[in-house]
Amino acid sequence: MNYCNLGEQHSIFNNFIAEIRDINIQKDAMRFRRNLERMGEIFAYEISKKLNYESKTITTPLGTANIDLPTDNIVLTTIMRAGLPFHQGFLNYFDTAENGFIGAFRNTEENHTFTIEADYLACPSIEGKTLILSDPMLASGKSIVTALDVLKSRGNANTIHIAALIASKEGVNYVLNNLPKNATLWVGAVDETLNSHAYIVPGLGDAGDLAYGEKL
Repeated sequence: MNYCNLGEQHSIFNNFIAEIRDINIQKDAMRFRRNLERMGEIFAYEISKKLNYESKTITTPLGTANIDLPTDNIVLTTIMRAGLPFHQGFLNYFDTAENGFIGAFRNTEENHTFTIEADYLACPSIEGKTLILSDPMLASGKSIVTALDVLKSRGNANTIHIAALIASKEGVNYVLNNLPKNATLWVGAVDETLNSHAYIVPGLGDAGDLAYGEKL
């Protein structure tokens, strides 16, 4: 599979990465959600460069113009709840895309290891389509792999794009070793380590809590 780290390029994108990490700016939940959304838009723009295009003739008031337009049938999917504002950024750009939502949770074992289990899926067919799966955090990588396994029940996508804002080095390696050749992994930043609870360090904390408030 292919791999792209947007944070390695010098752009305004890094401003948004800095803000979602900043412990003081994080106190404004609305700003945190908006930054996730804006970064989703940037990812969507970058991914759009990899789509298939064909020339279309557009009629204007004064004549016609030929423009290359994307032809992919796109299905946007995300892992709830942290992924919702990030997903919205993609939808702002791919406004005719179909949408899918996955509920997943950690099942912690007695020996302090854990598995990721999916308990909810609402998604159209992805057969022959372009699948874009987004999740703000890629820690161990197990959530992404589990989500793709669940999505197999909806068909086989022609092309898969995985988008994560902040990833761990371990998670990146896990995903690259467990995803098909027709997939591309897109990340915004890569951190070196996971702590004992499998949270990314330095990371940014719990993206879902920062966006929507703490869970019980």
